Amino acid sequence: MDNADARDVRETYETIADHFAKTRAHPWPEVETFVERAESAAVALDVGCGNGRHAAVLAERADRVVALDASRNLLEVARERLGEPGARLVQGDATRLPLRTDSVGLAVYVATLHHLPGRERRIESLNELARVLRADGSALVSAWSTAHDRFDADPDAARGFDTTIDWTLPDGDVVPRFYHIYAPAEFEADLGASELQVESVRVSSGNCYAEVRGQREGESERKHP
Repeated sequence: MDNADARDVRETYETIADHFAKTRAHPWPEVETFVERAESAAVALDVGCGNGRHAAVLAERADRVVALDASRNLLEVARERLGEPGARLVQGDATRLPLRTDSVGLAVYVATLHHLPGRERRIESLNELARVLRADGSALVSAWSTAHDRFDADPDAARGFDTTIDWTLPDGDVVPRFYHIYAPAEFEADLGASELQVESVRVSSGNCYAEVRGQREGESERKHP
């Protein structure tokens, strides 16, 4: 993903932020279930927080929540929604998380990975999650998959595909959004190529999900001799 691509993704959500946020009122059940089962944490992280619906769930299990998104306009919506004294809202890039190594005990990275163009950058973002996540911390990662019934695609294929999906604003303007639609096997392969420790992978409601843990000491050297 070059700088122009990064601007394109950010500007897309700056443009559609208000309308998009109104259509995303409720947290995903998969996220709620994951967080309910998780250990409490001092610091939780929501990568690609959007309007803050999942950051609000994290706030129930953490002393402090960092909610990160590329869109400043979405962060303004999240600020109004959260109203949490322990919430820190940050405009940033999923491939360069502004957090210390081993500082996060609980995280969600949902419906965001698939917006990053280029496999290298997607794995880079997974490695960033591995860097900031404590070895005893846990995270939920998700992406749209070829198993979704809106796509005429083979869910058993080795690789997915890039596409754009239009967002229609109330005034009729159409804004294309970039997606990489993951084949489930490809999702597992990218996780395996990252520095995350994969606990489980599954498909639910057309999305790939993985529960992961942070990088164990020495794991980076074993994967990258």
